[in-house]
Order: sequence, then C-alpha cells, then structure tokens
Amino acid sequence: MTDPDTSSIPEFPIAPPAPRKGRGAVTNLQGRYEVDQREAVDDGWLPGATEDGEPRALRTQVFEERARTILTRNASPDIPFGVSLNPYRGCEHGCIYCFARPTHSYLGLSPGLDFESRIYAKINAPELLERELSKKSYVPEPIALGVATDAWQPAERDLRLTRRVIEVLSERSQPFAAITKSSLIERDIDLLAPMAARGQFMAAITITTLDADIARTLEPRAATPSRRLRAIRTLSEAGIPVGVSIAPVIPFVTEPDMERVLEACAQAGASNASYIVLRLPWEVAPLFKDWLSAHFPDRAERVMSRVRDMRGGKDYDSSFSTRMKGEGLWADMLKQRFHQTVRRLGLNGRDRGILDMSHFRRGEPSREREASHDNPQLRLF
Repeated sequence: MTDPDTSSIPEFPIAPPAPRKGRGAVTNLQGRYEVDQREAVDDGWLPGATEDGEPRALRTQVFEERARTILTRNASPDIPFGVSLNPYRGCEHGCIYCFARPTHSYLGLSPGLDFESRIYAKINAPELLERELSKKSYVPEPIALGVATDAWQPAERDLRLTRRVIEVLSERSQPFAAITKSSLIERDIDLLAPMAARGQFMAAITITTLDADIARTLEPRAATPSRRLRAIRTLSEAGIPVGVSIAPVIPFVTEPDMERVLEACAQAGASNASYIVLRLPWEVAPLFKDWLSAHFPDRAERVMSRVRDMRGGKDYDSSFSTRMKGEGLWADMLKQRFHQTVRRLGLNGRDRGILDMSHFRRGEPSREREASHDNPQLRLF
C-alpha cells in the first residue's frame, strides 16, 4: 500500500484554519478510507464560530466499545516490546504529532479533531485480559500499556478502565511497562509500587519540551511539563523505575530543549532516557503542517526542510532501520547531542527494560469481575 498522492495540496495553506482552544489538530482532515470526498470551501462563514469569530469549544464524547481482543502483538525489530494493551481508542490529550491518529480512519472517522474528541472506551478490557492470561496457550512476556493511546487520559478519571486492568496484571504478577503524559498515573501507585518492588513494573513519562506555551498547543490536554516532572519525582520516590521519553524531537520547535529536558528529568529522579525523531505517517503529515502554519508560520518551511533532511528527502520514511531516529547529518548530530548529555548526567548507566517473569500466575477468570461489569453505563461529556 502506498501513501495517497498529495502533490496537488499546497505545502502550507495561505490562510490556515483557526486553532480551537484546547485542541491539537486545527482541522478534521478526511480519513483515507472514507468513500465520500469532502472539500472545504470558504464562503465567509466559520461553522460553529462564536460572535468574535473564534471556533466554539469542541465537546469530548466517550463511547463504549466491547472489544473482541485486547492484546496486540507486533514483530517490528525497532520496537522494544512484542505485546501491547490499549484500553481506549483515540486520545483526548490531542498531541498533534501522535503516530496513532491514522487508526481513527479504520473507524470511518477523522484522524484530526475526531481522534481527540471521539474516544472509544474498551469497557470489557479487564475481563478480556483476564481470559487471555488464563489460557493454557498464553506464553508470558512483558506487556506495554498505553502505546497507541494514553491509558491515563482524562476519561480514565471516571471510567477507571486502566485501574481495573492494572488490578488484573497485579493479581497475576504479569509484568508490564507503561508510558504516559498524565499525572493521573500517581493515583495507581498503590498497585504499581509493589509490582515495581518485585521487578514487574517500570514507567516512562514523555516530555517533549519544558516550554509550557509550546506544550499547550502541541499536546493541549496532557499534563504540563512541570507537572510531568513532578510525576517523575513522585514515581521515583515510590521506588518505581521511571524514565523519560523525549518524543518526538521536532526540529526548531522542541529540538533546542533536548538537553534541558534531560537535565530536569535527571534531577527529578529519572533513571533512563530515550528519544524519537518526529514521525509523520499517513494523515499525520498534513495535520502537522496545518498545525505548523497556525502556530509557527515563521519557521514552518525550515521545520519541514529539516525533517526531509532526516527522512531521505521525504516527509516520512517507514524503514525500520531509520524511522525512529532518522538518517543523515542532522540525525547524527541529534544522536551525538543526546548520548553526550546522557553520559554527562549518568542516565542509562544500568540495565533497563528487564522485567521478572518468574512469578506469573495463570489462574482462572474471575466470575465476580465479569458479572460486575456486564452492563456498564458510560456518560458522555
């Protein structure tokens, strides 16, 4: 399958769409699987605008979904896990760069505003997980929680799906790692700390920049950078191994902040660090360009030029060997900056990514758990 032809679409629109407060995407770009084609026409009216011309706030809707499976397996050589679990589809954090945005196209929805405002909660996730771990055919291996969504996004405060998933993982002594931008992870320290003490849990907090103004438009409903640093400290003080993921590194936007982010995280108690260069697969590319035009019109051309320098002249290269770090002179310079700073700060100085699988308990599915969640009711908000 090849990427759709976008040669006729201007790189940066003359009049970029107006951003919505609290949202990352500035458009509801059509998904690549939609049959009917839509074309935006400027007729002088802004749909849903307030009297001062600003777009109205977009209400988040949460829908219940009964998933058929809950564990996703991959064999990608550049991904450090083979099994992942995502309690939600879509993510209200609204990070404009999120590589998972195109997955909303599979639902006939937009990877743009729909991805961050139409959230699907897999209400039977804990029960499915328990059944999977009870199968005689199940081969225990570490699970990555919250890869294509944030498991502690705002909806989790009320729904507690992630909390229930962790309860199952804890009961079965099933090791897992989690990555998040939410301080809500602190709520579950009572479950996570004992697992970490047994070598069954580790966490990573994603911090792209320390600049709160940039973060507010880049990842509008995630915790602020300062609050994420506090979460690193809280988790570390609870005995939980916690690292920082600088992802993505965006040239001329977040890239100048790399060393400062690493220093702040090391001071907060992070034990390891990693980074990923900006990835723009499928619909993420036009969405990101619209965001650049709306928020950084003065440097939009420079950003995309540097991205192409690290992607073999293209917006994106999906090759396993280069997709995470890029290639070429600028990618090499980023790599050197990262590793020199990591060595100076003493990060990554010990083995990481090793979880103890020896205490896994297969058990039987809990009938009480299944019965108590047969007919959950989710509220829309």
